[in-house]
Amino acid sequence: MPPRIPLPLLNSGSRAAVICEYRCGNACSHEAPNPSANEYLGDIVTNVINRRGALKAGAVVTFAASGVVGLTGSAAADGRRATPGVNFERVQPNTLDAVVVPPGYEQAVVIRWGDPVLPGAPAFDFDRQTADAQAKQFGYNCDFAALMPLPGHGQLLVTNHEYTSENFMFKGYSSANPTEEQVRIGWAAHGLSVVEVEQVRGSGRLRPVIGRHNRRITMTTPFRMTGPAAGSDLLKTSADPTGTVALGTLNNCAGGVTPWGTILSGEENFNQYWANAGQTAEPVRSRAARYGVTSGATSRKWERYDKRFDMLQEPNEVNRFGYVIELDPYDPESTPVKHTALGRFKHECANIRVARDGRVVAYSGDDERFEYLYKFVSKNKMRKGHSRAARRYNMTLLDEGTLYVARFTGDSPPSEIDGTGKLPSDKRFDGAGEWIPLADGRRSFVPGMTAEEVYVFTRLAADKVGATKMDRPEDVQASPKTGKVYVALSNNVERGVTPGKESATEPNPRNNNKHGHVLELTEHDPLSLRFDWWLFLVCGDPKDPNTYFAGFPRDQVSPISSPDNVAFDPYGNLWISTDSAGALGINDGLYAVPVDGPERGNLKLFLTVPRGAETCGPIVRERLVTVCVQHPGELDGHSAENPASHWPDGGDSQPRPSVVAVWKPGRRGPERIGF
Repeated sequence: MPPRIPLPLLNSGSRAAVICEYRCGNACSHEAPNPSANEYLGDIVTNVINRRGALKAGAVVTFAASGVVGLTGSAAADGRRATPGVNFERVQPNTLDAVVVPPGYEQAVVIRWGDPVLPGAPAFDFDRQTADAQAKQFGYNCDFAALMPLPGHGQLLVTNHEYTSENFMFKGYSSANPTEEQVRIGWAAHGLSVVEVEQVRGSGRLRPVIGRHNRRITMTTPFRMTGPAAGSDLLKTSADPTGTVALGTLNNCAGGVTPWGTILSGEENFNQYWANAGQTAEPVRSRAARYGVTSGATSRKWERYDKRFDMLQEPNEVNRFGYVIELDPYDPESTPVKHTALGRFKHECANIRVARDGRVVAYSGDDERFEYLYKFVSKNKMRKGHSRAARRYNMTLLDEGTLYVARFTGDSPPSEIDGTGKLPSDKRFDGAGEWIPLADGRRSFVPGMTAEEVYVFTRLAADKVGATKMDRPEDVQASPKTGKVYVALSNNVERGVTPGKESATEPNPRNNNKHGHVLELTEHDPLSLRFDWWLFLVCGDPKDPNTYFAGFPRDQVSPISSPDNVAFDPYGNLWISTDSAGALGINDGLYAVPVDGPERGNLKLFLTVPRGAETCGPIVRERLVTVCVQHPGELDGHSAENPASHWPDGGDSQPRPSVVAVWKPGRRGPERIGF
């Protein structure tokens, strides 16, 4: 068993500064770019559904001098019957340089940064990496992942590559003077990978195959701009006067699998790649500032080798990023698209529900402090089937429809929301909300903005209509069992702390919110413009009385900080991966929690990732769990010359972002997870 460690309740640390530099352009070190004065609507709202009684009393977890006391294992301590899918011995929090899984489970790396993807890819050589090699190899910092079926026993593994960490990719790297080859390696290491994998017989191990579907999407891959803003003057550049063809995708964070068999991927922290926004004229400068675009030189200096990253030379190029992209993984010759109808912001993800009438609904969070939650409702209906023709038609569904942003209202008096996370008198954070329309096709619902402006400068449109500022809305998914929508809100240390910034509200009830929370949202119909909401989890150290786990006793749950990605297993349990659990002094991990029944809220840690790493892109199947291990070893004071991690290869090797498979071995092959 890994060593048990105490959890510092008031640890001010979180994500390493070096991660912030490369992942989001040091967004946390700058004031959040939302200057709007949207007021929180704290009026008492009636007709809130599914009201619960008082919070169950729970003993406080105590921590021994040597660390965390033992938590419950495969079943609840009071004899309750374990919920299918989560009956495993929980992993103890730790700081090991390893992936740690429950006793009785096995794991194996599926694919690592630099492993071959395309024919002719050379073996990875850390000290002799080239752009040509990287364009044929698995990219850096894998995030979202999906497994898609192929005829026979094969599958397609589709993976995002969110960002590059040059100080950990190159020895002797100079951030002031990167070489052109290093920059081009970075371009090739971004994007996505499509890789055929086959399952090793009798095991849960997945083995990559150089197959005909394999593909790399990079910063030089052509994308077709679609939807109502395609062809707009706001998207035209000297290289593309039509405003319909963009090169590349970057900072791809979470995503989703559509019902018609394609991949959606969100372009998130795109702002950090463009230089000199502060020197541009109005209105370009203020529009760029609302997205936090770099005012001077960028940290990677890409603008030195391609003018499109210099806003003084190409002021519209940045407007071609920040969208949801769609990729057909079954057609390696297809051109991926960028859907302007879903709006432009720091998309964490996009996930689809299908309404009863066949229209589709896409949810997406804008992952930054004090930003918003969105949904899109298509105009047209989905065609059933997985033929190429049906897939091509369904790929147009996200180009016509209505884009909405969320406004939340709490049902407790504002005086009861004191910023600590203490529950109000009704013993829950809850209320109602509405979806406010922003645009539909060529029609804008935002005064003073055209439809094209709404789609390209969506944050400004949401400001104008009074959307509710949230604490970094990240992944959003609807339960396939109940239809309830779950939103991971990662954290917001500026709330109630930074002068001029909004203090705690009922949907965001803690000031200096280091640990985040998970929102549960009920729509009576996916097409509804109203919803009810309550906080399912208020995350942190369970010994803090102001944490909340859906009313489940805190002394029986695992500590959790900064929920990021969410997924559902076949039984309807919610699985949550974390980013920045360092705020608790522990490694990030993957957690499972029932959302219904007597075990509702019983959060259990299933695995942890190595030191400095983030847990991303969980896939949870009946007999297999996979996660992406992103930025292992990225800790302050470390670099390629001084690695903090040697995972996954051990010895004195460099750390490599990788995809990991976990399974429970049995006599006849993998057994069901969590049984």
